[in-house]
Amino acid sequence: MFRFTLIALAFVSFAAYAAPPDDQWFTVLLDGRKIGSFETTREVRAGRVVTSQTLDLSIERAGTAVGMTSKETTEETPDGKPIAFQALSKLSGGETVIDGKVHGDKVTVTSTTGGATQTRVIPWPKGAMLAEGLRLAGLAKGLAPGTRYRTLAFQPSSLDVADIETHVGDKEPVDLPAGVRTLTAVEQTMLLGGAPVKSRLWVDADETVHKLTMPVIGVDLVLLACDRACATAPNQGTDIFDRTMMVSPRALTRAELDHGMRYVLAASDSGGPLKLPQTGEQRVVAQGDTLVVEITPAPRAGEEKKPDEADFAPNDWLQSKAPDVESLAKKAATGAHDPAAQMKQLETFVRGYISNKTLGVGYASALEVVHKPEGDCTEHAVLLAALGRSLGIATRVVDGLAYAPGFAGRQRVFVPHAWVQAWVNGRWQSFDAALPGFDAGHIALSVGDGDPWRFYAGLDMLGRVSLREAAPLGGELIR
Repeated sequence: MFRFTLIALAFVSFAAYAAPPDDQWFTVLLDGRKIGSFETTREVRAGRVVTSQTLDLSIERAGTAVGMTSKETTEETPDGKPIAFQALSKLSGGETVIDGKVHGDKVTVTSTTGGATQTRVIPWPKGAMLAEGLRLAGLAKGLAPGTRYRTLAFQPSSLDVADIETHVGDKEPVDLPAGVRTLTAVEQTMLLGGAPVKSRLWVDADETVHKLTMPVIGVDLVLLACDRACATAPNQGTDIFDRTMMVSPRALTRAELDHGMRYVLAASDSGGPLKLPQTGEQRVVAQGDTLVVEITPAPRAGEEKKPDEADFAPNDWLQSKAPDVESLAKKAATGAHDPAAQMKQLETFVRGYISNKTLGVGYASALEVVHKPEGDCTEHAVLLAALGRSLGIATRVVDGLAYAPGFAGRQRVFVPHAWVQAWVNGRWQSFDAALPGFDAGHIALSVGDGDPWRFYAGLDMLGRVSLREAAPLGGELIR
């Protein structure tokens, strides 16, 4: 499992400094290898400022190529007031479209994922801006060294707001494909989904971006301004899956994984501190620069808050009220009469229903998986979560790491993984349809609702967390 959402955060930084030129191209590099292109355009149409940003990427996961296209278009008044937006995402054949119309403090949103369309009204976040508003805010603040300010960037792809803190630095020479230019360095810290993401931009006197860097899975994602031929040149390809694995200091036995484990985790770089969620199965305590994490396969009651309405409801990725999903849920749970038995039966069903186990899908919604049963752990997780909600069971999707004795040529590694938690018997209990089941080899990094944009906290840790110790759980649990 690997999500593109952290890479797509480049949209947020560019939204904060939308380029004034009519058309600007960038080449996209990951760890020094070309993986795609980025185009940003801005034009005035009938008194409206229309800004579009298109990101095309191609990477590999354990030798399987995965492509992604993501495009956002915003419409605003000349003074930066929001009018409308659209977000289009294509990932391995699947497509998601989000259209939004802003009416004062409300937004009418129509979204289509996996063939299912829904329309709803959400509040417009107070003070939030789209591309032109953010560009004008930056121009108003200027580029004097030491200038600091905060802005709220609305993200059409996730319908979230990023709180961006900007710090203007000094001018410095920057090596670009067209030659060296002297540009102003700008540092940004974005808070989206509770995870801080830091990026660095270099802009000219008009505040047009010519370079951007941000950390992704322990390496740098870099965007460099160049001409169209440079940006759209053939990609070099890079397999990022290996970088996301965490090596275990020793092999873990089945008896240990069935009983419980204690792990000591540490950041392998100088980035932000590690943060892991507390769950009924996972207890986390900070000790100096490390985290002590205890995993017990049997959840403990009273460790987490009860589910809310959203945990039962359908959404763009868990279309639990779609007729095909409801029908499949009833069929899969036939004979099971309580939530615990139903989830266990659904877990077994999904494991067999997704017959084509492949890393080539990227990320599909539950309804897409119903119609085309293929994919990796994420497809197993979204389908299982949606089937549970169809039966009235609260569910959520967990992103984390799972232990594998061997994977993609590596031995005793923790691999990026996704599974499901369901509210049964007064507690959140984990179910894993992609593996033989949940055990103490599962370390949760973040918990969400199945939307791939909700996992920034967990994604930030991939590639930068190391396992110092792994020991069987015994005696008193940590407090």
